[in-house]
Amino acid sequence: MTTHTGPHPTRRLILQGAVSVALIGLGNLPFAPVRAAANDKYPEEAFKLKNEADAIKALYGRTAEPSDKIKLDAPEIAENGGVVPISVATTLDKVTTISFFVAENPNALAASYKFPDGTIPAVANRLKMAKTSNVTAIVEADGKLYSATKEVKVTVGGCGG
Repeated sequence: MTTHTGPHPTRRLILQGAVSVALIGLGNLPFAPVRAAANDKYPEEAFKLKNEADAIKALYGRTAEPSDKIKLDAPEIAENGGVVPISVATTLDKVTTISFFVAENPNALAASYKFPDGTIPAVANRLKMAKTSNVTAIVEADGKLYSATKEVKVTVGGCGG
């Protein structure tokens, strides 16, 4: 009779297999950020701008037209400007970006997202808002820009207010 002091042989094989799969998966990680960095440049200048129109121009180079195909969900009154829930969904096809702008914030561009082909075009975020302001969502779809805007009243400021 033999005595087995280690883990059960089946468990050892399962563990070795799981580690192998994990390591194979990790092998691809260094390449994904390299591809993204080569194709996408962080819009640093757009995030620094104070004026909403200037930030939109810096990010997209053109203006957007209002669209009823964009659903911008935001509270009418935000009790705390530090955590204002905002979400956007759209039925537009070929969406490549969605960005949030807060006109009265110290920096107008609050967030910007890029979407790979086949991604469901919906984003939810909690934005900081300095004071009552219009929130604008810009959706880039099939090479065109569309927008939806909603005023959010802030009772307690979130950007140092």
